[in-house]
Amino acid sequence: MFSKKSNGKVVPPAASERRGRGRPPGRTKAGEATRRRLYTLSIRMIASRGYEATTLRDIAKRAGVSPGLLYRYFPSKRAVVLALYDDLSTEYAMRASKMDVGPWQSRFLFALKASLDVLGRQRATLAALTSVLFGDAEGGLFAPATAPSRGRVEAVFHEVVRGASDAPSAGAAAPVGRLLYFAHLAIILWWLLDKSPRQRATRELMALLSLALPFVGPALWLEPSRTFVETVSRLCGAGLLGDAALPG
Repeated sequence: MFSKKSNGKVVPPAASERRGRGRPPGRTKAGEATRRRLYTLSIRMIASRGYEATTLRDIAKRAGVSPGLLYRYFPSKRAVVLALYDDLSTEYAMRASKMDVGPWQSRFLFALKASLDVLGRQRATLAALTSVLFGDAEGGLFAPATAPSRGRVEAVFHEVVRGASDAPSAGAAAPVGRLLYFAHLAIILWWLLDKSPRQRATRELMALLSLALPFVGPALWLEPSRTFVETVSRLCGAGLLGDAALPG
């Protein structure tokens, strides 16, 4: 409530520094520290107990705070999940911004490995959230509420193609970027479900992908391949993201 000046006098903070009644929690340093502590604890409990078995009251009790305080920061478990998406997608976008110029295949592998690296720290939590990630209409990867986080990640894969040394025309690049984004999601799901020791099967899959991609590149820009890519990209957008209805 009060701050100490260099001359030793204690004075109330300026009006602009006071936390108004309507000010969202987490805007002050203390508030942000509290939010981060509750968020970290929530993620750990979901990872250890599972999403369904974890309640906000359990989290509040473990944190030693009232449920009301926790609800101010996270009014639902879904809010915790959305915050996790936001954190991971922001970190991933920053990591992917260091992508080197080169052919799209090598850039795609970089983007894919970077995604696995970023998500790896939260694998236990994400594995516990698999049913939410791919089955929750309001909190899943394809829900409207996750659009900002999803957009950051998808933008990386569009940049994989647009910024490549062998980039196609703008019209051809967009469907390829979207298809690579969905291919990345399929590999992430495989990784989350991978029961082999230390996800060895995923590492072997990545090695196979590294060998196969150089053969895919030259053929991708041929007319039959382009038509296939555009069709699959449109199907994925319509089926998973609710894009405009497909013709016919």
